[in-house]
Amino acid sequence: MHALIIDDSRTMRSILRRIVTELGFETSEAGNGQEALDLLEGGLQPELCLIDWNMPLMDGYTFVTRVRADPRWRNLTLMMVTTESEHGQIVRALAAGAHEYVIKPFTPDAIVEKLELLGLAVKEVPA
Repeated sequence: MHALIIDDSRTMRSILRRIVTELGFETSEAGNGQEALDLLEGGLQPELCLIDWNMPLMDGYTFVTRVRADPRWRNLTLMMVTTESEHGQIVRALAAGAHEYVIKPFTPDAIVEKLELLGLAVKEVPA
């Protein structure tokens, strides 16, 4: 499986890359929503996008609305990973088509738990 990590912070992209790589994902990265949209237009076919809200050029909310407006990307799972913690912002993102929402700062377990809920990570069963 492939995850597209969309965040203007190189550090945050690295943290998210480490978490999802340990779950078996291959990754691509974009520094803003426009770069991510360009990757999708260029043929990248991730199963998952991890999206920051506040980025230059195109924010995460706009990226979500653009992706949801295009039938080619109907099956793409979108998860916001952002500092935006206002209830109204969360509702807006989910109404626009995001599947899950994680507020920064987060633990790796929080990301894994959300991916498990989405059926994109398998919980390890103790031996």
